[in-house]
Amino acid sequence: MALRFCKSRTYHDPLHGAISLDGGDAVEALLIRLIDTPAFQRLRRIRQLDTAFFTFHGAEGSRFTHSVGVLYITRRLFDKLARRYAELRPYRAVTLASALLHDIGHSPFSHAGEEIFGCHHEAWTARILREDPQVSTLLAEFDPQLPAQMQQVLQKQFPLPLVGQLISSQLDCDRFDYLMRDSLLTGAQYGHLDLDRIVTVMDYDPETGSLSIPARKGLGAIEHYLVVRYFMYTQVYQHPKSLCARFILDRLFKRAQVLLQRGEIELDPVLTAWLWAAIAAQKGDPFELPLPLYLAADDGLFSYPFRFWAMSGRDPILADLSRRYLDRDLFKARNITHLPEEDRQTLVASVSEKMRREGLDPESYLGIRSAHTQGYSLYAQGIQLQTERGCEEIAQLSPLVRALVKTQQQVWLIFPRPYSDIVEGFLYA
Repeated sequence: MALRFCKSRTYHDPLHGAISLDGGDAVEALLIRLIDTPAFQRLRRIRQLDTAFFTFHGAEGSRFTHSVGVLYITRRLFDKLARRYAELRPYRAVTLASALLHDIGHSPFSHAGEEIFGCHHEAWTARILREDPQVSTLLAEFDPQLPAQMQQVLQKQFPLPLVGQLISSQLDCDRFDYLMRDSLLTGAQYGHLDLDRIVTVMDYDPETGSLSIPARKGLGAIEHYLVVRYFMYTQVYQHPKSLCARFILDRLFKRAQVLLQRGEIELDPVLTAWLWAAIAAQKGDPFELPLPLYLAADDGLFSYPFRFWAMSGRDPILADLSRRYLDRDLFKARNITHLPEEDRQTLVASVSEKMRREGLDPESYLGIRSAHTQGYSLYAQGIQLQTERGCEEIAQLSPLVRALVKTQQQVWLIFPRPYSDIVEGFLYA
């Protein structure tokens, strides 16, 4: 391990307060240097909540602020456990570096961008750890084993389960931060967690190498956390206005892809490469780009052409969709969950026919979007609590959690407002 120290750093965070990193601590000096890499600084230019700012005007936080917050919570919890269990101390670097860099591979527009372009941030995070010259060098200089260990964490194969559980599990520091942070920034009151209580009750089981939570002390706090997560998804992350904004953003880039293939649009090299990669992904090929082109992209670069497209008359569809996105002239969303599939298709066909008669392209102006919400899923190990009978799944102990296991699906028809009459007429016929 290279003992390289640097000047200490403090980040004044709106959620956690002062987050200080000690430049005299070898691990925290590494974290400071990782934060200063261009690949990590790029996260300042990617919104955490993609299009949610159209609905919640304060939702302007970045992947950068979230990632630093995840590091803060992970350090707080890990250091608490390591003070009691000395055998955990050698894992501090891999745990904290993995927490900091867990989102470094996000595309422009965050999760909306993943849907639009067909890329997956976990895969790109792995590539950045391997291929980015500054990130990979810093990790390897600290410890030659560190890059491989972090790849294991990403793949959920790290031999000490605790490390992966803190980064990505049903009860991880990533979720703790985004639920609390997104609640703060959106003004929604659903995301208030009792983080202090959760951190207090979380423990470590040396026999299994896993997180351990006593049911008697922790059940109520974990139940509350899962209910908070459910309401944030139903009321914030899947808000119909956000779905409409995502739809317009998707159709806008899909139209640009069509024009690119026709040779009817000129774009900067970065966006051109991304759109060709997205076209390939839609055909079933991998989304592939040279890493420098991937890291050159952010929300600002990809939003920059919208104003020019909106002012150009060369393609009316691209111009209109760009103007709508810029001016928040969003489409309308109507919940059609209750309709049988046959009726949904009949409704879409009716609206499509009217659009064609009026010169609108249904492919660009009409669509169905589904939102799936599951307050708790039983994947992997789920959340295990310690009881007098041993380790038990929380869903077996809590009727409230059992109720959250069932997946809730909402289906929305998205369309321009002038077509509300035909939609409402169909629904109430």
